[in-house]
Amino acid sequence: MVVIKARAPGFRPRIAVVLGSGWGGLAERISNPVRIPYAELPGFPQATVAGHGGELWLGHIGGHAVAVMSGRKHGYETGAVDGMKLPLQTLKSLGCELLVQTNAAGSLRADLPPQSLMLITDHINLPQRSPLVGEGGSERFVAMVDAYDPGLRAQALARAAEQGCSLHSGVYAWAFGPQFETPAEIRMLALLGADAVGMSTVPETILARYLGLRVLALSLITNMGAGLSQEQLSHAHTLSQAALASHSASSLLAHIIGTLVLD
Repeated sequence: MVVIKARAPGFRPRIAVVLGSGWGGLAERISNPVRIPYAELPGFPQATVAGHGGELWLGHIGGHAVAVMSGRKHGYETGAVDGMKLPLQTLKSLGCELLVQTNAAGSLRADLPPQSLMLITDHINLPQRSPLVGEGGSERFVAMVDAYDPGLRAQALARAAEQGCSLHSGVYAWAFGPQFETPAEIRMLALLGADAVGMSTVPETILARYLGLRVLALSLITNMGAGLSQEQLSHAHTLSQAALASHSASSLLAHIIGTLVLD
């Protein structure tokens, strides 16, 4: 907090954003940005994953003051799933009222091919891990019905329609990683009702709801799940596919954020 207030005196963002792979172009759409490396922010995650910048950007998108995290902490990096607790607490303390999350994900649906965009309507916590373990009090028993805010989702779909952009809707499954899923696991997730799978987002959503933040989340589809195509899955493949859709994804995200009605 001290560093942020010193670098951006009086700045009070209403929207926090977490950028996953393929969404980094949003930073280019922030007006009058102040950029602070995570290394200067005690408790913020140090980037260990290619495609995650490791910086906090403060500025404006459209009519909103925003705090944009370029990169996140994943559970597979250390085994702990609460690595985003302090950053989200910090952004909440700065004034943020909602969290916009983004990620790269694999598709479980033939009509959701690579380079598609998916609005997350719900999630499946496959590892059944929670960043709230160790918290005290009744507040830790967080309700997860409508964790992905219906009002915000409706606005996102409307903005996509205005842009002529196809924005699918679906359920996101969190797999712990870092290995990709097996074909059998992909078939299981489809039976459970998942539409896409990835290695992030769910812990941050749980933390956000615990902190009282509304959540909006989008996935950039970078591949088909294992066994659903002839693709050779790798992190390099994920990044290359994300790069192909990065401009359009970031453009839509900027439009959505800049025009959100929060009150």
